[in-house]
Amino acid sequence: MRKMIAVLALSVLAANVMAAVSPEEAAKLGTTLTPVGAEKAGNPDGSIPAWTGGIPKNAGAVDSKGFLADPFANEKPLFVITAATVDKYKDKLSDGQVAMFKRYPETYKIPVYPSHRTVNLPADIYESIKRSAVNVKAINDGNGLENFTGNRYYAFPIPKNGVEVLWNHITRYHGGNLRRIITQATPQTNGSYTPIRFEEEVAVPQAIPDIDPAKAANVLSYFKQSVTAPARLAGNVLLVHETLDQVKEPRLAWIYNAGQRRVRRAPQVSYDGPGTASDGLRTTDNFDMFSGAPDRYDWKLVGKKEMYIPYNSYKLDSPSLKYDDIIKAGHINQDLTRYELHRVWEVVGTVKPSERHIYAKRHMYIDEDSWQVALVDHYDGRGQLWRVAEGHAQFYYDHQVPAYTVETLYDLIAGRYIALGMKNEEKSSFVFGFAAKAADYTPAALRTEGVR
Repeated sequence: MRKMIAVLALSVLAANVMAAVSPEEAAKLGTTLTPVGAEKAGNPDGSIPAWTGGIPKNAGAVDSKGFLADPFANEKPLFVITAATVDKYKDKLSDGQVAMFKRYPETYKIPVYPSHRTVNLPADIYESIKRSAVNVKAINDGNGLENFTGNRYYAFPIPKNGVEVLWNHITRYHGGNLRRIITQATPQTNGSYTPIRFEEEVAVPQAIPDIDPAKAANVLSYFKQSVTAPARLAGNVLLVHETLDQVKEPRLAWIYNAGQRRVRRAPQVSYDGPGTASDGLRTTDNFDMFSGAPDRYDWKLVGKKEMYIPYNSYKLDSPSLKYDDIIKAGHINQDLTRYELHRVWEVVGTVKPSERHIYAKRHMYIDEDSWQVALVDHYDGRGQLWRVAEGHAQFYYDHQVPAYTVETLYDLIAGRYIALGMKNEEKSSFVFGFAAKAADYTPAALRTEGVR
């Protein structure tokens, strides 16, 4: 009996602790694999090139507001996928993309350009990735990370299962401390919209000199979001302490309500709680394509495949554009978009029988070079395709940071969508590496952030 109990205990332990890779396997990073774990080689026909180090920090000019010149501005599309030709390319599109052609046959298109593997990261981030590969283990059924210390980036560069792939997206490099001013739109079916303006900060414990290490041991990042327009919403401020193991310690969130002039805990800022000022068009965990705890889903790793995904979206980020140039009825202006053929990790999340979420299934496609989620198809409880997300990515070559230009989430049933992250009309592009203080990310600090 004791032997049976011992065997059972070991099997439970094995299910709850997923081992890091061996030093021999980790040695592939920077050799046959890129330093972040992508395949270094191109594909057989060359339509996906080999990774040769990404593009240099001086790949283009940077204007006075920090906006980047498009290093591929002179390129033309290789071809444009339309509703008339979509069947020819279905094997490299998600079901959601195909559904968009059916929903908007006259206007939705996918312009496909030559592929460029632009991503490269600072040397110290590559060193962090090597440490992660041989040290980090997933615990608590994949919902927490063990031995994830120091510069905490890319927990599983050589993943073995679906939740490890997802953790790479969650723990990817954002450029250290990041400050941005962005606009969100939730257009009506006729294209009319009211811009929602946010001022946001993301700070990481390892870049906050006066942080208490004990208090930050289970914190991945601190997030602060102030609404500055329209007037009816201005002054509301959200603060989030994004914990690593959210089963052990749920995400901590507070909201300062300008009308009430009160700070309150905000447990609804998690999972399928409504996103800020989103008009019901996105959930909290739709932010950043996916954010928060992975614990409500079983994550199946399907494998890797080649797909047309939004990439190198410099044109869409141009400061010469107005938001009216981008926001159109049904979907954003696809003439401003750029898609390329890249390899992606395919992961399917299915809600556990014991859990609930408005999305019963999430079919995700994650770019191998950046570990950013590129596409997500969301299904409702009836198994019907409901919402289609596209992350229009660009690489901030001057700071060596992959990020999103715009995140879009299309509701196929309602015929509406949300576009989050536009900054074309703002006074500056992203600001990386700002000085952060621990006191700025406390509930007591929220009252000073409101504007009314």
